Amino acid sequence: MKILVVDDETDVKILFEQRFRREIKTGEMNFIFAFSGEEALGYLNRHEHEAVLILSDINMPGMSGLELLRHIKEKYHKPPPMVMMITAYGDAENYNSAKQLGADDFLTKPVDFTSLKEKLKTNLV
Repeated sequence: MKILVVDDETDVKILFEQRFRREIKTGEMNFIFAFSGEEALGYLNRHEHEAVLILSDINMPGMSGLELLRHIKEKYHKPPPMVMMITAYGDAENYNSAKQLGADDFLTKPVDFTSLKEKLKTNLV
């Protein structure tokens, strides 16, 4: 399963590679990282049907995660990627905006990787 992680904090790559070491090694999961909404859209335009799941931070400079979500849900219909939004702020406004734009799930930072692994295995296997 190919997962696109979008976050302006570059250390998120190391964190995901550590927490999903076994799944990466066995080939169960393959992570691609984009460090801006614009970079993520560029990747999706070049590899339209590769990402099964997109994990996106909401608060990023330039294109926010909510703007990225809107672009994804407007353009990529078949098959639509599952999009989980991640934010350090668990406020109702971000949650409601993400849900209205079509987010499939909503996670708060710091990410509970045990819970995330369970969600991935339940929803995408």
